[in-house]
Amino acid sequence: MSVWEVMSVSSEFGKLLRVSVFGQSHGKAIGVVVDGLPAGEEIDLEELQGFLDRRRPGKDPLSTARKETDVPEFLSGLEDGRTCGAPLCAVIRNADQHSQDYRELRDKPRPGHADYTAAVKWGGCADMRGGGHFSGRLTAPLCVAGGVAKQILARRDVHVGAHLCSVGQARDMLFPLHPTAELFRSVAAKAFPVLNDHAAEAMQTAVLAAKQDQDSIGGTIECAAIGLPAGLGEPMFGGVENRLAAALFGIPAVKGVEFGEGFHGASLRGSQNNDAFVLEDGQVRARTNHAGGILGGITTGMPLLLRVAVKPAPSIGKPQQTVSLSRMEPAELTVHGRHDPCVAHRAVPVVEAVTALVLLDMLMEGNHGTF
Repeated sequence: MSVWEVMSVSSEFGKLLRVSVFGQSHGKAIGVVVDGLPAGEEIDLEELQGFLDRRRPGKDPLSTARKETDVPEFLSGLEDGRTCGAPLCAVIRNADQHSQDYRELRDKPRPGHADYTAAVKWGGCADMRGGGHFSGRLTAPLCVAGGVAKQILARRDVHVGAHLCSVGQARDMLFPLHPTAELFRSVAAKAFPVLNDHAAEAMQTAVLAAKQDQDSIGGTIECAAIGLPAGLGEPMFGGVENRLAAALFGIPAVKGVEFGEGFHGASLRGSQNNDAFVLEDGQVRARTNHAGGILGGITTGMPLLLRVAVKPAPSIGKPQQTVSLSRMEPAELTVHGRHDPCVAHRAVPVVEAVTALVLLDMLMEGNHGTF
């Protein structure tokens, strides 16, 4: 494989189900191509649009003021509302760009952003208006593909849901041992995706405080999948954790992924962290789920549980220390334009989307009597 081929696949993931994201934040459009979807799957476009609206910008003071409808236009792959076997291609037209706000960033890279690394890698040729191909804007087409995957999985009684686990020091409760599809739907229907509405108040206060200070704040997201069969995945480098982590780290601003107890498990003893096996209705189950539903890279039949850490958005109104790339001297930068004081709450459906795509790919690959 040549260096050109290696570089060309960086925005793709999947094995049987190949997902490719394209476009730039301030380009004409962004989009996705999904190759390998099973044919004959009915797609509820109204339900899909509702899923996309969960991450859409400009809905409230907690997110960027950029206004986008995020209505996908399907160019191929759907016929009479059903997948037809051809690659599914969808585009979302960009409509509300303020590119002038980003001119200074070509010379003064934002601390914490890919402005500098993109300039080094592509010799200053990268389109970084609005973050370019690194922007959270690219998660909209990811949600198109993931929304389709969620519908296909749900038809087979596999459900994926997530909630905002924390913002700064404000924390939501965790998912119960056995979350349900009804619980996932109730969280998705909320304006702010949490389990405990009292936690939502504290989180929103933290976001607005950061915004008032011309700053930003990070958060964590907890995601679960139920209905997965035991035995899905491979040991070592082909495990469920491996496949999910690789894709989840493709979401802009994600800096950490853990499964089950994750890093907290390192502080426990084996007697505390091990999940005792029990029999329930003739099936092997676990009394607890510290493993997050995965052992040795293979699903146990318990709910799959993961959490991602989302860093504070690097585009803030406070003056920051940077350098001038043209003059190669220290410089000060104040970022202008419209930016999210916190991206974590809008990333909740994105984590669901990526998780659903990876699991659908693995179920198709494993051929667990479902496809």
